[in-house]
Amino acid sequence: MRRSFASDNNAGLHPQALAALANANQEHELGYGDDPYTQAAEAAFVAELGEVAVFPVLTGTAANVLAIAALLRPFEAVICSRLAHLWVDECGAPERFTGCKLIPLDTPDGKLQVAQVATALGGRGDEHRVQPRMISITQPTEVGTLYSLAEIQALAEFAHAQGLYLHVDGARISNAAAALNCNFSTLLRETGVDVVSFGGTKNGLLNAEALVFLNPALAKEMPYLRKQAMQLNSKMRFVSAQWLPFLNDQLWLRNAQHANTMAQQLAEAVFALPGIEPAWPVESNAVFAKVPAGLIAPLKAEFYFYVWDETDSIVRWMCAFDTQPEDIQAFKAAIVKILKSLESEPQA
Repeated sequence: MRRSFASDNNAGLHPQALAALANANQEHELGYGDDPYTQAAEAAFVAELGEVAVFPVLTGTAANVLAIAALLRPFEAVICSRLAHLWVDECGAPERFTGCKLIPLDTPDGKLQVAQVATALGGRGDEHRVQPRMISITQPTEVGTLYSLAEIQALAEFAHAQGLYLHVDGARISNAAAALNCNFSTLLRETGVDVVSFGGTKNGLLNAEALVFLNPALAKEMPYLRKQAMQLNSKMRFVSAQWLPFLNDQLWLRNAQHANTMAQQLAEAVFALPGIEPAWPVESNAVFAKVPAGLIAPLKAEFYFYVWDETDSIVRWMCAFDTQPEDIQAFKAAIVKILKSLESEPQA
């Protein structure tokens, strides 16, 4: 399959991640995380974020579900965007495995705002009503937009004043930090986040996600919850080893900066074409475009991608750590060719 713009999940592993896997494959090591690679990965997270509790898991969905399971009881609820991965793309896993309810709010730009969240807090103390206990945001959002540091801090301060937790779904947290030109501590600890689903898979790693508690005291039940959730990997070292170049050698930053830069170049290329306009600002490694409906099927046949909104002909084009300028030029050329063919078609 040629390099496409469907998802950063479609990219392979970065060579440094492959090398880390090979290095971890040299000798026998204890299983279930009792190995030097996992210990070193935990130390790398501490170096980045200060004193944290880190739990490697295999998928972002598992990290999100476990964040809820660790902090909420079954009669409590999570406030999230109606666009959130939690709400749209996890097949009901949070509600099935935690018993908690999700409260989705409309977010035209993907971002929750304090005033909006406040409207969802009614009924607290009423035994007939589910009790909101967590705010979950995605950074970057599902439409590629970014929360500013001030916006995250405002949500955290509001959450804590109301006795709520703030969770960040950080499947693409590296792209956010790179775009905001800050480190992870500034993005997460200094803004007041409680727990983050910290992603590596979409940025060049293999099955490398981690649930990171900024306050380790909140994680006291996580060893048991992770085991129950079938996320205690027996050969944990192969996941953990990849975090070492990712964090210690700033592979996260190089990969994310490249993907973000490619998205900007892609946006410049496609938005110069007739009939193609941005659906949302390009702030990370995602380009959302409103396109002529007739463009979608023939373009997908050449470069696979996902349609975000069929009604409004909005598509999502993602860039990855291995996207190259020549991929963008080939993509643009394909669009130009199809647009010309559409122009030449007889009108009904």
